[in-house]
Amino acid sequence: MSNDTDTDDDPEDGGPDSAEESPAAFEDAVDDIDDVDGIESVRDGDDDESGVPDGNEGTIDDLGSEVEIDAPVDEENAEDDILGGLEIDSTHDIEVPDRLVDQVIGQDHARDVVKKAAKQRRHVMMIGSPGTGKSMLAKAMSQLLPKEELQDVLVYHNPDDGNEPKVRTVPAGKGDQIVDAHKEEARKRNQMRSFLMWIIIAIVIGYSLLIVQQPLLGILAAGVIYLAFRYGSRGNDAMIPNLLVNNAEQNTAPFEDATGAHAGALLGDVRHDPFQSGGMETPSHDRVEPGAIHKANKGVLFVDEINTLDIRSQQKLMTAIQEGKFSITGQSERSSGAMVQTEPVPCDFIMIAAGNLDAMENMHPALRSRIKGYGYEVYMDDTIEDDAEMRRKYARFIAQEVEKDGRLPHFDEEAVEEVILEARRRAGRKGHLTLKLRDLGGLVRVAGDIARAEDKEYTEREDVLQAKRRSRSIEQQLADNYIERRKDYELTVNQGDVVGRVNGLAVMGEDSGIVLPVMAEVTPSQGPGEVIATGQLKEMAQEAVQNVSAIIKKFSDEDITEKDVHIQFVQAGEGGVDGDSASITVATAVISALEDVPVEQNIAMTGSLSVRGDVLPVGGVTHKIEAAAKSGLDKVIIPKANEQDVMIEEEYEEMIEIIPVSHISEVLEVALAGEPEKDGLVDRLKNITGKALEQREVGRGSGSPSPQ
Repeated sequence: MSNDTDTDDDPEDGGPDSAEESPAAFEDAVDDIDDVDGIESVRDGDDDESGVPDGNEGTIDDLGSEVEIDAPVDEENAEDDILGGLEIDSTHDIEVPDRLVDQVIGQDHARDVVKKAAKQRRHVMMIGSPGTGKSMLAKAMSQLLPKEELQDVLVYHNPDDGNEPKVRTVPAGKGDQIVDAHKEEARKRNQMRSFLMWIIIAIVIGYSLLIVQQPLLGILAAGVIYLAFRYGSRGNDAMIPNLLVNNAEQNTAPFEDATGAHAGALLGDVRHDPFQSGGMETPSHDRVEPGAIHKANKGVLFVDEINTLDIRSQQKLMTAIQEGKFSITGQSERSSGAMVQTEPVPCDFIMIAAGNLDAMENMHPALRSRIKGYGYEVYMDDTIEDDAEMRRKYARFIAQEVEKDGRLPHFDEEAVEEVILEARRRAGRKGHLTLKLRDLGGLVRVAGDIARAEDKEYTEREDVLQAKRRSRSIEQQLADNYIERRKDYELTVNQGDVVGRVNGLAVMGEDSGIVLPVMAEVTPSQGPGEVIATGQLKEMAQEAVQNVSAIIKKFSDEDITEKDVHIQFVQAGEGGVDGDSASITVATAVISALEDVPVEQNIAMTGSLSVRGDVLPVGGVTHKIEAAAKSGLDKVIIPKANEQDVMIEEEYEEMIEIIPVSHISEVLEVALAGEPEKDGLVDRLKNITGKALEQREVGRGSGSPSPQ
């Protein structure tokens, strides 16, 4: 194959000498196009010595994690002010940063990792709850990468074997020029062929009419000549390369979101051709389609929920990461594309894999090893400390959401305060703000929609409060309907005293509380005594019930070895019961049944229980307390360690009394009714556990355990 450049301008011979000439030779010939047609250079702007194009200077070293809010701040009152001292009338007074990386809120550790990964071109795996900023950080990384290395990828016909197309890479922007030059050359060739064809047809028809006087024969001959020339011209069209990846208009490094992509979309594919012969087939190189890994060359490939990719795709992705190039072939074995396989196509990308905690379970271990061995693993925070600076950034977050939407009215000061209060509430921890900003952004948009529908100049606090009611999750709506149905059928018992029945509390999803009654009955056993629990208990809940049995044996005078203890979670629902937050509820119900001491029904409770009788913290206490209030209950018992996490809405504060406890004896003292029986039982429990309680009081300074 010749590497000589053909510069002859003869229309019959311009460009490559023929299909056999190397594509590289034609690319050299096209270099002169810039001078002839005034086409701009491939690399726009002058690069500085660092190699970063003008306009991107400093993007690698300046991550933007310390971006200040461009608005007046009252530093003296910043800590006590909900807005962190910001002196604004509305979010219109807050300037939104241009760069995406400057808009990231919280996730300081993840931002530092992204900075290092962008600078050193390392892979990153981000694990955490949905809506905590994984995709935003991935896009920010693509803006941090330099542009000057971007390439266009061309696929050429291989005259030696049509099923093995050739691949060439050229600087970004050059691909269009090469394709245009090939098209122009093919057009010139087709013009010459058409001109020659019509001359020959005219001669044949003239000869048939004037000489042999056989017009029909002349027409048939002309038709044969026409088809022959048309068939032959297809060879010229087949020489036009396929511009597989075009980065001519790319201002930053590529960012490809391959979340949920099938094999063809991720790895590339070759379209099926139903006409595989007879001159009607489409050339193989024209049917090649790039995958996300090829489009992300020199950029970022983002795959959320990485564990949803099938194992074969993960294996091939691992090969692409290791080799930096990957051949494209038909993904369907029944397609004609399966016969085609290109030369390796460049795919030198930075991989950002993301997912929830379960993503690591189904992820190919070798793929994870590749990412970990050549990059970083990051766990995304769910909450961040509530300080003045962070509250100011939350105000800027609202401004960012308004600007991003483009149709919402800005939020006034009181509306911003209400959103920040909701961020505190959703954190579920005192002194923290939630980092699930996608959900919080949904609240901002709903509130803005409400204000816009009323043609308000600004979104107000009343709009945010209304948005909180409208934007309830499906679980919240189900929980509220569940509470209302129980009232309709008088299934909620919120007054009187009942033996062996306790109003427990549970959560549906992450933000919806429900009242879950637990009933216990003790019966003579036909064999060895056992604990029988119903209500679709999951593994953790079953273990919690078993732990409760240890408490019962220790605190009760009854010999339960010859008795069966039946425990029923009433109307637990299709989802069943998971977790151990109902442990004190179960223990109270069983002790009530064993000792025949009634339980006050105007009380609900939640808390985990150790085998020694300590009440341990649980999650979702705020939502559970609100559910108890909605159900008409007067008191709720919670772990003392959770007392700091309670952030119920103002409307429920006067409706219910919150009682924090540290030990099962305190639970029984509050929940049990009937003075003589209760006092005797509680005194016995205190005698049994007195030493343990004293030891716990001495060691309390060590802190409370984490919520279960």
